[in-house]
Amino acid sequence: QMQLVESGGGLVQPGGSLRLSCVASGIIRSINAMGWYRQAPGKERELAAVITRGGSTNYGDSVKGRFTISRDNAKNTVYLQMNSLNPEDTAVYYCNVGVYTSRWDDYWGQGTQVTVSS
Repeated sequence: QMQLVESGGGLVQPGGSLRLSCVASGIIRSINAMGWYRQAPGKERELAAVITRGGSTNYGDSVKGRFTISRDNAKNTVYLQMNSLNPEDTAVYYCNVGVYTSRWDDYWGQGTQVTVSS
């Protein structure tokens, strides 16, 4: 059974940094794209960043130049380094992973809260 466990969220002051981690565990034959999405109160879920198995990346416009996504394929882990955080980055951040167990499926983590406030 597949499981995604996220960590690293919390409260940070404007201008600060946080690093999110998401570990995939279970019967995994292959992992395709890994990404982070976020959802602020009253808003739709939006892409923060995504990275392919080969390392190609794509970022949401609002985080370009401030966030960096990376992955460790040996550890089935994806990271999101978030710098120069501002209050508009406050949201629940969700890990999303495409995994092949006996077929390709899309999995979501439980979400981790990031709050940027002074």
